[in-house]
Amino acid sequence: MTVNSRIIRLPEVKNLTGISRSQIYELIKKDKFPKQINLGARAVGWVESEVQEWIQQRIADRDQNASGYL
Repeated sequence: MTVNSRIIRLPEVKNLTGISRSQIYELIKKDKFPKQINLGARAVGWVESEVQEWIQQRIADRDQNASGYL
């Protein structure tokens, strides 16, 4: 297992993304955020590298859109 494939829980996902629990689940429902994985009967987590990739894509989208305004 590499550092990027570690599983992170919801509080860390919220901290990394800056979005709320309800918004995370709404984005998942719309297939716009990485899906959680089941860790047990009442526990879920996210693959850190997938969340980081989602963040990087948001940055790339921003930069691509901003270049048209220069």
